[in-house]
Amino acid sequence: MASSDPLQRPVAAFLDDIAAATPAPGAGAVAATVAGLAAALVEMAARFSPSWDGSEGALADAQALRARLAPLAAADGDAYAGFLAARREGGDETAARDRIVEIPLEIAACAADTGSLARSLAENGNPNLRGEAVAAAHAASAAASIAARLVELNLEGGPDERLERARELARAAAGRAVDL
Repeated sequence: MASSDPLQRPVAAFLDDIAAATPAPGAGAVAATVAGLAAALVEMAARFSPSWDGSEGALADAQALRARLAPLAAADGDAYAGFLAARREGGDETAARDRIVEIPLEIAACAADTGSLARSLAENGNPNLRGEAVAAAHAASAAASIAARLVELNLEGGPDERLERARELARAAAGRAVDL
């Protein structure tokens, strides 16, 4: 991969990177990117909803979420590479595992927040951009679900409050997309 930041690559190259026989980028980068795309759709819908009192706040929140999500696509791959190295070289596996759990947990949290904003815009924003807000809610739900599943897989079945938190975030995001 030419760049460690998948979002700095052309989309076709990023897709090739995902499809390659390499451990990263993978599902975490995809979840972060999908959630970031959802936040961008929320931004668009908010920009076209100036008559809604909440549009400025939704715009600022969506921009902040997109900014939080953007580096998580690369961070997920870096964390996974660090985990593999710790396993291979006898490094601190616990710290490395914590990192591969915390990043998708952060993605799930951002995705759930994005889904909440998307639902607000779908219900209150410009009706001409309702489709974008609905798409954002569904994309955010998918991203949260992927991220929660990664938390579970990365914990390898061990009991952990982060797993329940990830599942709560995924359920919340899914609930925000329902009936839109």
